[in-house]
Amino acid sequence: MDSMQEVKNLLDAQNVAWETFRKTNDERLAAIEKGQTTADYDAKLAKINDELATQAKELKAVTLAAQRPAGGASGLSDEQAEHKAAFADFVRKGTPISRDLERKAMNSTSDVEGGVLVPKAMDAEIDRIVPTISAMARLARTITIGTRSYQRRVKTAGMSMRRVAEGGTGGETTEPTYASLEFVAHPAEIEPWVFNETLEDADIDLAADLTMEAAIGFAEGAASEYIQGNGVGKAWGITSYTNVANSAYTWGKVGYMPSGKSAAFASVAPADYFVNLQHALKSQYRNGAVWLMSDSTLALCRQFKDASGSYYLWNPDPTAGPAGRFLGSPVEIDDNFPTVAANSYSLAYGNFQRGYMIVNRTGTTLIRDNITAKGTTKFNFRRRFGGGIYNFEAIKLMKFATS
Repeated sequence: MDSMQEVKNLLDAQNVAWETFRKTNDERLAAIEKGQTTADYDAKLAKINDELATQAKELKAVTLAAQRPAGGASGLSDEQAEHKAAFADFVRKGTPISRDLERKAMNSTSDVEGGVLVPKAMDAEIDRIVPTISAMARLARTITIGTRSYQRRVKTAGMSMRRVAEGGTGGETTEPTYASLEFVAHPAEIEPWVFNETLEDADIDLAADLTMEAAIGFAEGAASEYIQGNGVGKAWGITSYTNVANSAYTWGKVGYMPSGKSAAFASVAPADYFVNLQHALKSQYRNGAVWLMSDSTLALCRQFKDASGSYYLWNPDPTAGPAGRFLGSPVEIDDNFPTVAANSYSLAYGNFQRGYMIVNRTGTTLIRDNITAKGTTKFNFRRRFGGGIYNFEAIKLMKFATS
């Protein structure tokens, strides 16, 4: 089955599941109005929610796979192909790779700080896995740097007009104001260990297998940091800054709107609180803004209707992505968000391309160590990356509390 047909089948299945969900939830709401128990309906809704979540993940996987570049040596220069072969020999036997070959293959004039450079195609595979696993990595602005950090100067306040009396002056002004931000590419490592006997098995593409393991490890770690990282030797997560009520928002802090109830969505008119959050974001950022939440939070959001009870706020929409739309904006799933709890920040709305920056240091290095542990070789993959908010106006959170 080709990828287009597979996507169509998944979309059709998603629409069928959603119609079943709507019918079941309408019956549940009718039972509540009659004072009847809803345990059976709740169980059915939970099962359909799981089905919708699975379909969304499969749809996302198929879509990303269709975008994946073809493997093999196609597209590699002679130097890169030679470097790839030398790298495979290095992994299995520890045969050194010349620095001259590395510089030519990687278009780099600097030596590696210990170890060898992972081939370009494999390094690209690691870069590709991160946005596959991390929604934030797909949504944010990403830049590649060749230094320790990236510095950016941003304007935090502009100029305001003022009136002056005829022949008078308005005095001095300190406007506009600026802030300097620094995004550090912190080091991170993944270290798989391999039995030496495995290195001798020619039927295993060891280099590709190790690269995939490293890619998944880096991606999972990065995905967690972009949401909850504390910025100490790692990326800043969007929920870990100083969060303040949006009415008290100032630059350098993240504004939030309450859900209307502690550890839950509001019991009455929960949709109103979503509208409040959506409009807490300035209008110039709403074009391109998305909802970001975990699967479990989306399962709750699927049940909400507008104030009149006429239509659901969530709808499947292939143009918005596998997770559909909520109040007209696309939904992205990131299970690194905390589950809904008292005072948790479990949902965000923002234009993350204009609000969050990821910095990647050029290249991934590998150190091969067959001495430390007898009979075992360990492979130390090292990368440098970081991230943080660079425009605090462009991201808003929902706090699960009354205020």
